[in-house]
Amino acid sequence: QYPSIWTPGTPTNGPPTLGAADLLKLKALSDGPPRELKIRLIKVESGNRETFIASEVEEKRIPLSDITIKNTASEVVQACRGARVKGKFRESYLLPAFSVKPKMVSSMPIPREKLNPPTPSIYLESKRDAFSPVLLQFCTDPKNPITVIRGLAGSLRLSLGLFSTKSLVEANGEHAVEVRTQVQQPADENWDPSGSTQTWPCESSRSHTTIAKYAQYQASSFQESLQVSENQYFKPWVLFHSTEQKPLGKIIKFGTNIDLSDPKRWKPQLQELLKLPAFMRVSSNGNMLSHVGHTILGMNTVQLYMKVPGSRTPGHQENNNFCSVNINIGPGDCEWFAVHENYWEAINDFCEQHGVDYLTGSWWPVLEDLYRSNIPVYRFIQRPGDLVWINAGTVHWVQAVGWCNNIAWNVGPLNSYQYQLALERFEWNEVKKVKSIVPMIHVSWNVARTVKITDPDTYKMIKHCLLQSIKHIQILRDQLVAAGKKISYQSRVKDEPAYYCNECDVEVFNLLFVTSESSSRKTYVVHCEDCARLRSQNLSGVVVLEQYRMEELMNVYDNFTLVRNCMQS
Repeated sequence: QYPSIWTPGTPTNGPPTLGAADLLKLKALSDGPPRELKIRLIKVESGNRETFIASEVEEKRIPLSDITIKNTASEVVQACRGARVKGKFRESYLLPAFSVKPKMVSSMPIPREKLNPPTPSIYLESKRDAFSPVLLQFCTDPKNPITVIRGLAGSLRLSLGLFSTKSLVEANGEHAVEVRTQVQQPADENWDPSGSTQTWPCESSRSHTTIAKYAQYQASSFQESLQVSENQYFKPWVLFHSTEQKPLGKIIKFGTNIDLSDPKRWKPQLQELLKLPAFMRVSSNGNMLSHVGHTILGMNTVQLYMKVPGSRTPGHQENNNFCSVNINIGPGDCEWFAVHENYWEAINDFCEQHGVDYLTGSWWPVLEDLYRSNIPVYRFIQRPGDLVWINAGTVHWVQAVGWCNNIAWNVGPLNSYQYQLALERFEWNEVKKVKSIVPMIHVSWNVARTVKITDPDTYKMIKHCLLQSIKHIQILRDQLVAAGKKISYQSRVKDEPAYYCNECDVEVFNLLFVTSESSSRKTYVVHCEDCARLRSQNLSGVVVLEQYRMEELMNVYDNFTLVRNCMQS
């Protein structure tokens, strides 16, 4: 929330100042990287005498518009200094020429029978199959929006009983559970509150309980069902048949977003998941989310869902379009619906027509609307022990058929399709003023520092993002210095989180605009430049901190090169 940047004894009245011990460390870098004047000595012979005259060498400056990822960091910085950009520099971190999205739109209408394509379902025969590179290749293929891996738990001998309701109660019964109160209805229907028409909004109220209390509810719900016929249980309105409208279904409670991140409380459960192939694990070197440097609950940690029949996870794409892993613990089934990323904008349009926000609202697609718009929908049953791999950007929504628990987390495979979609959503979130849960600029620099990239497309996209980041930083630095604003260096500390603007939630990388919010409690808040200037156009009362020296970023940029894959020859 706040940067850990101030020394003890900081005065609490007025803008924060730095402790004396840190003055040398926090040297202002208003001059930027060292500048040199190159001199060439030219020998001149006159009669019997030799003399030298000094001649300044004019460095060749590349126009900023001609800079590409082939240029050195020094050339990039030089071009930025010569550009004299007026106002805020707003170029995208993505280059359309590097796009790797498959072309999927057909001008011809898709026949009705093909609007329900078969879901790719892989049956593993051995542990070796699970670790085959072919499985990774298939799951992450941009043309496959979703893959069901049948019987994964059996082939890997995963002890899913560790995630059963009984085990969870014994392990940590008082653990918090978020509860969503919903109306139970068939998976392919979504009636408005009056029961007169099908609609997209899918509202639910939120409350909280504990694992032990939800377990009690889950068990009593099952006992109650035994006393009612299956037909009546799933379609309560059959008892009240009307030709005009459907009475409301049964009210149910869905236990969601249960945090299993604590390695001490959930040690056996988390250790069991290490049996999974590396690309599916919560943490691995090839997972972008393992290079964030801090915890993002539910993304690079495990979350648990406790369900009764009818529990709904409304339609969505994962945060920043990341891939997702979902395992059904059982004993009941879940029904899934999925649509390729290619159609997300059409679904966004439907949400707008129905007055529900695509990114932050709760919605359940009307299937007929999708079919009429030529949008194929994958639909399948996830049984206990089945793992569902949701590929990057896939739109999906899920409903419990029976009583079951599920565990899920996100994964960011370091491939070009995933990286492109993550950055696209990062920029779209900024337009829509929605926080990007994954700080993509921060992650891109961390990946460049620590990971060897062998795929040319992935390399080019990350390199371009770094290039744009350097341009944003250098141009902003030059503008601040020209305006007489001091920039103070404050290096990052271990496990320090990425920063977001306190006002608009945009990621703030490297140059932090910090204000003191409370003189009594020593609270300091980070802003982006735009929001800082809304508070004070000339940035008075705002401290500008720089977390990386420009030379450091330039070195990372120059050292980030494509590595030849030894497997390719």
